[in-house]
Amino acid sequence: MRKLFFTLSIALITSTGFSQEKTANPRPLTLAEYTKAKTYTIANLDQDTYVKFDNAYVLDRYESRKPYFITGSDNLKKRIDLYKFIAKEGMQEIGTMVFYTSETGKRYQALVPDFTADAKVWAQYFQDIDDINKVEKNFILKLSYVLSKELSFQQYKVLNNGKDMKEESATYGNDICFPGDEMVTMANGGKKLLKDVKSGDEVITIDPLTRKASATKVKELTVHAAKNYALTKLVLVDARESITANGTNVNLRAKVLQATPNHPMQTKQGNFKIGEIALGQQVLCLNDKTGKYEAYTVLQKSEQAGGVQQVYNIVAEKGTTVLMNGVMVMQK
Repeated sequence: MRKLFFTLSIALITSTGFSQEKTANPRPLTLAEYTKAKTYTIANLDQDTYVKFDNAYVLDRYESRKPYFITGSDNLKKRIDLYKFIAKEGMQEIGTMVFYTSETGKRYQALVPDFTADAKVWAQYFQDIDDINKVEKNFILKLSYVLSKELSFQQYKVLNNGKDMKEESATYGNDICFPGDEMVTMANGGKKLLKDVKSGDEVITIDPLTRKASATKVKELTVHAAKNYALTKLVLVDARESITANGTNVNLRAKVLQATPNHPMQTKQGNFKIGEIALGQQVLCLNDKTGKYEAYTVLQKSEQAGGVQQVYNIVAEKGTTVLMNGVMVMQK
């Protein structure tokens, strides 16, 4: 089952904010606690900021933050509220509860484990957010955006679900290319799977300096032999925030791109291999709403074995770029 994973970029949380005797903080969230906690809920998200359960646990509104209201490309507004999940014994923070409310008022919840939780807890968490994502499109993206603003966790736990790329036997090498199911923007405004592009097709190329688009013919579609290639995945976002008395309103649009780690990319900070791009860097993307080419920010980055497949790259008659999944990428 395909799961989406994310990395977050702010310093590790080391304090619950409670004045208590010195204890190990946080402590690992157990699978039994994780399962039990999913039955806990908040009756009124606007009023209930500190709620006790079973005389053993507390949900405490995270840093007294007001909710996030996130509007995606579908123009539907979703609400996200965060609560610290605290074990009363020692007042230890062992997770973060997320309440996600759809535009129809339907509520979903997820418990993000603290970074010391073991693999079984993390596996259940990934399964739970994947299940929500199947019902609520781009739930994981919106959740990732909010967590990247507010929290951070042990990178190895989150990145690739803790997998070691060496154990995955992924292929690193000189092949500079993309999976065949990435979408290429054609000169007529349509899109085509990369693996289906042919010599003579016309695609869009973008001038990185002027941000002007023009058409160019494909000279060659380079095809590399099927291997289990390592792939770097970037999630790039254009997020416009406004803070109101009720909470933080966010208009969020995103692009997702996968390529072999050595594929060249031009960012606002200069030229980098995609595997070297850091969170927070900016890449030129097509804003589907405005039709303009704008700088999107790297919110998530992960690397994983892509499975045995052929990979491809476009060589065009002119220009240095093509548009892949709405993201400006360099030709080989």
